[in-house]
Amino acid sequence: MPHRDLSDRQSSRSEKGFLMTTTSSDGPTRSRLTDIAAAAGVSVATVSKVVNGRPDVSPATRAAVEAHIARHHYVSPSSRRTATEVSTVEFLLPDDLSAYSTLVLSGVVEAGRRAGVSVVVGGFLRGSTRTAPRAWARSLLTAGRGGVIAVTAELSDSEVAALHSARLPVVVIDPLGPPRHEVASVASTNFAGGWAVAEHLIRLRHREIAYVGGPPRSACNQARVHGYRAALEAAGLAPRPGFVLQDTFHVETGRRLGRQVLDRAEPPTAVVAANDEVALGLLEAARVLGLRVPRDLSITGFDDSGFATRTAPPLTTVRQPLREMGTLALRNLLQLATGEPLGSHHVELATELVVRGSTGPATDRHVAFS
Repeated sequence: MPHRDLSDRQSSRSEKGFLMTTTSSDGPTRSRLTDIAAAAGVSVATVSKVVNGRPDVSPATRAAVEAHIARHHYVSPSSRRTATEVSTVEFLLPDDLSAYSTLVLSGVVEAGRRAGVSVVVGGFLRGSTRTAPRAWARSLLTAGRGGVIAVTAELSDSEVAALHSARLPVVVIDPLGPPRHEVASVASTNFAGGWAVAEHLIRLRHREIAYVGGPPRSACNQARVHGYRAALEAAGLAPRPGFVLQDTFHVETGRRLGRQVLDRAEPPTAVVAANDEVALGLLEAARVLGLRVPRDLSITGFDDSGFATRTAPPLTTVRQPLREMGTLALRNLLQLATGEPLGSHHVELATELVVRGSTGPATDRHVAFS
């Protein structure tokens, strides 16, 4: 451990905060700020500066200390609160409300109503949280927030450390990255959903099946892609080169990539869309190209959002229990606020294939073509 001067040694006697960690199966173990300092290779005074949001710490040192704080779930003494103070939670979005996030939000709001907790919708504040996560966490506390529910987010180590330090529980719905032990998360069985919808098309004798949409770095999208590929592989099939196109979950992606994959000499006879919005764009692309759905082309979605029954034809899709996901996220958040451990830090709810009019059997021409 580096040499510490007199002021550091004085700080080590006066800074007596504790950190809580759940590394022992017998119950929480307690460790002092000196343990964080030793693990990070810095002085206790430096750890204290990071905990208190002082600016006179280098970015590299701050990041290293915050990573250890997040790993051990440190809670500063000045930030300790009781669960009875949780009356308002912050609902964070990656961008504007969509059909997907609106359904999730409705579940959060309904669970909050039953629990007597208000829900405030805020932006994700990516710029400010990346540069000053502790200031962001303190602003949430000042505004009376008792916890955070974030949708399709990937929290940095600094953001996790800031929320833990402020003792603000957080639950992520459909995290962008792989589930993390230190962050509770809720999702659905995306792999099973991708498999089910691709298998449905295979049963309809489709052999040339494309996948369109969804960010490549999104964990839920990748799970859907892997499910789609696994179903094809189980049937002895594989997507043609250029048949898996990924970008965003938005309608425009369906329009643009749909035209790209459908306007080929040998186009697919069916397309699995990453979500219902992408499917909506695909339906438009098919119309522009003069393709009839489902006679010339079958299209599927994912989510079973509100407009899935309003498209022409109605959309075959995978139903995610979006309201239930929001409800569970709020319940888990309140449970974390009481200090009770969760049964699992990552929970997946079951998906369900819903067959409507946008899918139909491959024609003899389709089968011969494959």
